Amino acid sequence: MTILKKIALGLCLASALVSPALAQSPQAKNVIVLITDGAGMETWRAASYFRHGALGHEAYDDFDVKVFASTHPLNTSNEPTNTNDGAVTFDPSKLWDKTGVDTVFEGNLGNYQGFFAGYDYSRADYTDSAAAATALASGTKTYNNAINWSNTGEKLKHIGEYAVESGRSLGVVTSVEWTHATPAGFLGHNVSRNDYEGLGKEVVDSGLATVVMGTGHPYYKGDGTQISNPDDKAFRFVGGKETWERLTSGQTEYAHIETKADFEALAAGKLNLGDKSKVIGTVQNIETLQFNRPGVTAGNLLTNTPDLATLTRGAINVLEKNDKGFFLMVEGGAVDWAAHANNLPRLIEEQIDFNEAVEAVVEWVEKESSWDETLVIVTTDHGNGLLQGPDSNVNAYSPVINQGAGALPLVRWNSDTHTRELVPLYAHGAGADYFVTNAKKDAGLATYDVPEENQVYVDNTDVFRAALNAFGIKDGEGL
Repeated sequence: MTILKKIALGLCLASALVSPALAQSPQAKNVIVLITDGAGMETWRAASYFRHGALGHEAYDDFDVKVFASTHPLNTSNEPTNTNDGAVTFDPSKLWDKTGVDTVFEGNLGNYQGFFAGYDYSRADYTDSAAAATALASGTKTYNNAINWSNTGEKLKHIGEYAVESGRSLGVVTSVEWTHATPAGFLGHNVSRNDYEGLGKEVVDSGLATVVMGTGHPYYKGDGTQISNPDDKAFRFVGGKETWERLTSGQTEYAHIETKADFEALAAGKLNLGDKSKVIGTVQNIETLQFNRPGVTAGNLLTNTPDLATLTRGAINVLEKNDKGFFLMVEGGAVDWAAHANNLPRLIEEQIDFNEAVEAVVEWVEKESSWDETLVIVTTDHGNGLLQGPDSNVNAYSPVINQGAGALPLVRWNSDTHTRELVPLYAHGAGADYFVTNAKKDAGLATYDVPEENQVYVDNTDVFRAALNAFGIKDGEGL
């Protein structure tokens, strides 16, 4: 490594790796991280209003730890820069600046008025899902586009590798392609998130994970219809055609499943995987479980795809066979897609699907494990859409308005892409107090009408360190 790279690497890692001493003995056998992609504070609330008619009724509402998290990347480059120039800084107080502005934010769907200086700050220098996944999985800030790849062009060791080295199993579940940015962040390494084929090959050939589930099926369209002769590009999400053919013909370490019936059987503990102990499940859709079906309203779901809770139950049924424990990441990936589209009905639909996966995890912990041996973390990788109340053009950060269960809340979209707003993080179980110990005060969070004890935030990299802490693994061990 050159002197320049050594210096740059030190600068990149300095803020990410400094933390209090970690546990010397394991607190948790299992760690489960659930990520709803692209969900700002009001996304969570909108779904709860529609589902329950009130707040406080979701599984994570009963968790002991309720804090917030910062999500900014190291920089907004799309490739390694080998320098600390252009590093993103974060000052939460600037989020709450209510000074009026006459700026315009140019979105993909159209232009959005600036309204407030705090909105402009939130919409600037945001992370993409790859850099966010890398921060969550490896504890290191990096450039946008990176999958466990440093700003100096080196692989970063992620929590899945630590878990497997400790004798535990690794599982990754998502409602989008299993090589998409967030799942890939817990499975592989790449200079670019867009190298889906390379990431797919790494997932299959490394055999690192015991369970991988998501979409990306080359023989099905986003509307759930089957095609007979896909072109080579259709195989990119599953490692390319050659990798797919090896996977589906039993020539890898993995059993492969794809039908809704098989996913449901796995979730019920009734699927025979033959002589395989590992499984990759590719749902019969190349894009998402549900979001990319025709139309823009909720309901009329595709009938050939399982829901996220079913995938989650199936993954746990495989992972729990390891007496030493496991690490599992579950992603509600299409929440982000709905936010990019400013599609409120499907945003709520996707968030509820995610919330039901959280419930499946909590049910398993309380029936088959315990909170003394399992840590559950529920969060998002970044905000998206700057969703607020209908009068948020005159009242900064006004909340969405509840219209009762089954009715869409009243809202205003202030963007159609990612934000660096502080986002919710919930934790419960063995080692959850790590977040409280390492949180910083931000009185501005009172804007969200949360109790004073919850007006604190951690960084997204703390998710990695909390998992290591719970496992009893020393920070940086094996780097």
